[in-house]
Parts: sequence; C-alpha cells; structure tokens
Amino acid sequence: MPMPLSRPRAAVLAAALLAAISMPTMAAPDPFGRALEPLLQAEFALQAGRLDEAAKGYLEAAEAAGDPVLSERATRIALLAKDEERAARALELWREQGGEGVDVLAAEATLAMRRGQDRAARRHLLRLMATPDGWRQTLGVLGAGARDPEQAAELLEYLIDRDAIPTQLQAWLAFGGLAQRVDAPELAERIVAEVVERFPGEPRVALLRASQLREAGDKDKALEALAAIDAQAEHDADLRLSLASEYDALGELGRSERTLARGPQDDQTYALRASLLARAEDNDALKALYGELARDAVRPDPQRRLLLGQVAEFLELHDEALEWYRGVPGGPQRWLAQLRATNVLHELGRADEAYAALGDIQDDAEAPETVRRDAYLLEASLREKDGQPEAEMDAFARALAAFPDEPEVLYARALTYERRDDIPRAEADFRRILVAEPDSVAALNALGYTLADRTDRYQEALELINRARAAAPDNAAIIDSYGWVLYRLGRNEEALTELRRAYALQKDAEIAAHVGEVLWVMGRRDEARRYFDEAREIDPDNRALKRALEKTGA
Repeated sequence: MPMPLSRPRAAVLAAALLAAISMPTMAAPDPFGRALEPLLQAEFALQAGRLDEAAKGYLEAAEAAGDPVLSERATRIALLAKDEERAARALELWREQGGEGVDVLAAEATLAMRRGQDRAARRHLLRLMATPDGWRQTLGVLGAGARDPEQAAELLEYLIDRDAIPTQLQAWLAFGGLAQRVDAPELAERIVAEVVERFPGEPRVALLRASQLREAGDKDKALEALAAIDAQAEHDADLRLSLASEYDALGELGRSERTLARGPQDDQTYALRASLLARAEDNDALKALYGELARDAVRPDPQRRLLLGQVAEFLELHDEALEWYRGVPGGPQRWLAQLRATNVLHELGRADEAYAALGDIQDDAEAPETVRRDAYLLEASLREKDGQPEAEMDAFARALAAFPDEPEVLYARALTYERRDDIPRAEADFRRILVAEPDSVAALNALGYTLADRTDRYQEALELINRARAAAPDNAAIIDSYGWVLYRLGRNEEALTELRRAYALQKDAEIAAHVGEVLWVMGRRDEARRYFDEAREIDPDNRALKRALEKTGA
C-alpha cells in the first residue's frame, strides 16, 4: 500500500568500502582488495532490489575482508532475502569475528525461528531476555522475525512459562500488546491475569484489560474495566489521556471528550476535544466548546485563533472562521491560517477569491517554501473538487515549474494519475522522485505497489519493494506491499503470512482487504469475511476493499 512521503537519506557504501576506495589500488590490503568487487556487486544488487544477489555479494565480501560490520550486514540482508543458508554462514562469521551481545542473539533467534527450529529459538530468546533491557529486543524479534503469528504466540507463551518476563510493568504491557497483535486472545488473557497479580491496583492494567476485551469484541466489559479507573484519572494527566484514547478506540467519542474535559485545559486538550466532537458529529457540544474558546480569546493568541477558525470551519460558520483565520497575528500559525482561509472562501462559494488568494501565497517571496508548495497542492485539490481536471493538472505543472522535481508535488500528482488509471504517467512521476532521491522509501514502495496492483510487471514490482524493505523492514505499509506482490506472483501462503504480519502492526482497511482477498482465493471464506468486516468497520469507502469485494463477490 502507498504510504506518506518521507525523505530518508541512504547510506552510501559500507565504511569498509569507503576505506578501500580511498587507498591507492596497489597499496590496498589484500583482504579488502578481494572484498571490494563483491561488495560493489552487493550494493548494486541491493539498489536494484535483488536481495538474493545482494546476500551473496555481502557474504563473499564478509568472508574476504574478515570484517564484523560486513558480516553483520550480510546476516541482516540474508535474513531479509529469506536465504537461511547464507544467513547462517554470515552469522557464524560474525560470531567468529567478535560479534556478541543482543544484536547477535537477536539474529540467532530470528534465524532459528525462520528455520522452524523452535527449541534453538527458545534457547536464544531466553539468553536475550537475560540481558539488560533484552525484553525490548525480544519483543522486536517475536514481532518481526517469526514465520507467522502462531509461532510468535507459542514462543511468547514459552517465555512466560519460564518466568522470563522481567518484573517491569512496561514489559508486561508490551508483551500483552504483542499477544493481541498476533491474535492470541487466550494468551493475552493470561498476561492480563499475571499483570493483575503482579501489579495490584495499577490503573494501566485496566487499560490493557480493556484493550484486550475490545479486541475480543466485548465492548460492555471493556467499558466496565475503564469505569474502574475513571476516578483515578481525575488527578493524573497521563492516565486521563490514555483513558480518553481507549474510549476513542471503543468508539465512545463523547466519553473520550468528557474525560479530557475534566482536567486543566490547554490548546492541546482543546484541540483534541474539538477533534473528538467533530468526529462524533456532536455539533451542540462542539458549539459549546467553541463558545468557551471564544470567550477566552481576548488576547490575540495565534494558536488559539487558529483553533477557533478550525472549529468554526467544521461547524460551517464560514464567515466566523474567515474572521478568525484573518485575525491570526503572526508566527508559523499565520501561514496555515492563510491556507485554511482560502479553503473557507471556496466553501463560501467564492472560488475565484480562493484561487486568487492561493495565487498570492504562491507568489509571496516571504512565505516559507513549504507553504508556497502547499498552496499549489491545495489548489490542485480544490480544482479536483470543482471537477476541473485540466486546471488540477495545471496547478501541479506550475508547482513543478516553481519547485522543480519537488517530491511532495510529484508524489501527489502520481497518486492522482493512479486514481485516473493513467499508470504510465503515475510511474513516470514516481521515477522522477527516484532519480533525485534513489532511496526514497515512500516512492519505492508506492511505485512497487502500483506495478503489483495495476500491471503484470510483478518481478519488477518485487525488486522495488525489496529495496524499500531493505531500508525499512518493519514498516507495515511496505510489508503489505510485499505480501500483495507475493500474492500476485501466486505465492499465496507466503503472501498470507506477510499480510497478516502487516495487519498485526497496523489495523488498516486496505491491509485487511488484502488479507481477506488472499484468504478467499485460498478457499478460507469464513476467515476472509471476518477481515472484510473489519475493513468495513475501519473505512467502508476504502478503494481496495471495494475492489476486493467486487472481485470475490463477498
């Protein structure tokens, strides 16, 4: 699935490679001389998304150089490539060259899990748990390294049976969350019982219990658990925020807002309350909050006036919203207020004024570049809303004239092309981003997903997604893309494992729809319907969900 655009910078080459290049060729030490060629090949293969070739090259370089940094890199790339034989050889080298500590233990546990060697995995995980703060590393290994959620749940249960979890509330809460993510309700129940016994009277235990009951679909009991700590939140700001968050997750937006309203108020809590009431469409309560904010806005405070404008805009009090936005006196809030004011003008039916105001921002040399860029993006969005596709494209073109090869603009235009089924142009824009930023994880993932989803160029898609995986192996959106391309390649079992792992990391409608479609194709239709139902609850209008339902007839 596509993800928000970010701009990570890739490391150029490994430190050992840089050291070797900096030396005269004739004087290069023999081990590094032999390592240079396979290391270069590995880097180029990694940049091309060919993880199997990269694993081979890194291992050869590590064997030639005897360098633990290269051995560690070889181990990680081989694990990512699912090349267990090379991962084992690289890991052995890493240990021989002095590698030790939690990173080595984590790699050993991951490799054992991938090979299905649960006895060895248990041994490595116990050693890892025995290190200072090793539970954090163990949490990551179980969450990202297991072959499937069932294996992660079984190994976690083993650690609990061996009393390996430290007597730290944070650790128990984290492992309780993991049990929920891997869909092991009985294990989550057991962890809650352990936490209640070990930390009596701790309110965060009730939060974990409520979360577990929510995941199990028992809303009434979840609310009972939260009610038990309601009074304790009165004088504890952090607990109050956590309690409000859990009410929010349960769909109790009104209770969430009332919980936040009980303590001292500042712009953050006011903004959270306004957001909750807006989502609940409780306009009466939102109007009351708006009145409270307005009475307290005698000072020309930029943040407060911006918030008042946003609340008034939601309440469709557009004239008042415009007045608040125009009254923001300065600071960074002034620029955001100017952008929002153009949207209000558009809502008032004054589109010509809105576009003129956006043009003024676009031409304002004093405006920050990001604000000027966002003025073009907002114009494109409003042109789309007005049913002006040519003007929308013109806004993108003018943005790129002002900010050549600006990634945010290219990314937005690419997604627009994709929505219009113009895949060649979408691909061209994603590739323009990659020319300037070859390691843009968002662009690699988006292009790979688009090719997997909308074309039959599956191998090319896999290589692009693999490049993104190498940079961000635990990113849910990238894991989803990887699972989806595996499905398109006909590797359904592997695809299901990856998609379920993505969904455990991020409850997203698109990921749920992908899991459902794969299950449906595999003949597991009752399970598929459960995921489709969950996707509907999250976002009934999701495009991937609609396409999956249409394709499967579910």
